[in-house]
Amino acid sequence: MHTDQRFTLQPFEPLPPLTAFTISGEISRRGERLKIRYDLQGPLETVLIAAPAELPCRLDELWQTTCFELFLACPGQEAYWEFNLSPAGHWNVYHLEGYRRGLAAEPAYQQLDLQVTLDPRELRLVLEADLPPRLAADQPLQAAITAVIQLRSGMVSYWALAHGGPEADFHRRDGFRLSL
Repeated sequence: MHTDQRFTLQPFEPLPPLTAFTISGEISRRGERLKIRYDLQGPLETVLIAAPAELPCRLDELWQTTCFELFLACPGQEAYWEFNLSPAGHWNVYHLEGYRRGLAAEPAYQQLDLQVTLDPRELRLVLEADLPPRLAADQPLQAAITAVIQLRSGMVSYWALAHGGPEADFHRRDGFRLSL
C-alpha cells in the first residue's frame, strides 16, 4: 500500500486572538513504513516547548504538555496503537486492546528517530518508522492525528482532525478519519 495525505488539525475550543496557530502536515505509507510530518506555525514564543533532550528516550505521560500524537487501527477491530512524540525527542508507542482499555507499551519499539527543527515561527517534527508488527503491510489502516499544545500561560489546547464529542477525546474511533 502506498498513500500520501496532507492534513490540518482543528483546536477543540477556539483560541484567544493573540494565539493564532496552525497545525498541518503530511502522512505517508509505503508498505509497512510510515512517515508523518507535523508543522506547528504561529507565535511559538508563547508555546511551552521542551528543550531538545541529550538522550531522547521512551517516556510516559508526554501528553501532559506539548506533544504530537498518532493513532492507528485496522477497520473493524477494537485494538489500536498510540504514538506520543515530544519536541524534546522523547517518545512512546502504546498498544490498546480497545477504547482506553489495556494500555501497554508496544515492545516492538526500542527507539524512535524523531527529527525536530525549530525556528521563531515554525516547529517541525518528523517521524519515520515501521508500522507495529501486528499491522500487516497489505491491510488498510485508519489514522487519527492529534496534538496537545501547552502555552507558557498554562493554557492547554487539544487539536485533532475532528472532534466528535462534548470533550476533547483523541481515543474516539470517529476521530480516526484518514485511510492509509
